Amino acid sequence: MAERRRPMQAQDKLAFLLALVPYLMDRDRVSVAEAAEHFGVEKSQLREAVRLIAVSGVPGETSSYQHGDLFDIAWDDFEENDQIVLTHLVAIDDSPRFSAREAAALIAGLQYLSALPENADRDVIGSLMAKLARGASAVPSQLAVAGSATDESLHLIRDAVADGTQLEFDYLNSRGEHERRRVDPLRIESVDQDWYLRGWCHLRKAIRTFRLDRISDLRATDEPITYRPADVTLPETLFEGSPDDLIVDIQVSASALPLIADYIPEGADLTEDGSFVRTNVRVAHYHGLKRLVAGLSGMVTVLGPPEARAAVAEWAAAGAARYA
Repeated sequence: MAERRRPMQAQDKLAFLLALVPYLMDRDRVSVAEAAEHFGVEKSQLREAVRLIAVSGVPGETSSYQHGDLFDIAWDDFEENDQIVLTHLVAIDDSPRFSAREAAALIAGLQYLSALPENADRDVIGSLMAKLARGASAVPSQLAVAGSATDESLHLIRDAVADGTQLEFDYLNSRGEHERRRVDPLRIESVDQDWYLRGWCHLRKAIRTFRLDRISDLRATDEPITYRPADVTLPETLFEGSPDDLIVDIQVSASALPLIADYIPEGADLTEDGSFVRTNVRVAHYHGLKRLVAGLSGMVTVLGPPEARAAVAEWAAAGAARYA
């Protein structure tokens, strides 16, 4: 005697219906018996579900159901031959797709992520890129993201952080001076597209932050680090001021204020002026303003001192002259 299947609860029915629609869409034609066997339900339950699908849909612009807003099936085939054929689909057919350009941009971003050392599961990223390519409205452009000059340094530094060994390198500071440093690497961090190493600098006898694109002649050593993360306190902010910093008066868009929060000295005045805020920032050198202003084009104006304005103005003029 055949075992009777237990009646479906409301939750089971909903899950069944949600799974049945894409199952039928993937098949041009399927018998009631085959579909019932696939879902483990009685054939009568399967027929009831198909009849329910045929009166389901999405209301159109009039907020009422019209003929084209409902699913439809080949009724004669269903009633006479116990075959299910969907003849009209709604909602799912109209789901938005990425354009070829959008898919290409996302794939480029995923290629960049797959190149970073921390993203070890590259099979998952590769699978997602393939799905994006298949699901786009057109074939995305073939492209490749070249590795950056810091990729090799990233690998070496991450290994040193994990192994607890010191690093040696030449460092170009913001004043354009080269110095040989020996550092206990404690943490590697990124801000936008830039990577930074934070560690104990044996030359300065203090915690320092180093930008990776200013590091050269990097060498891993077998010397164990002197200071471990538990031995020192890493500041909450990535950029720490020093007594030698220069103060620059600026006017910045209020919406961009959080982007430069690390550069604003503690206790600095913030004066609102419409949609802008007047305050000041600290920099190691006036030439360091170039990068800050370039990253917030149109949102930051240097107000003083005159030397700071001159440094930024000369840099901007030199860039504009290249287009003349």
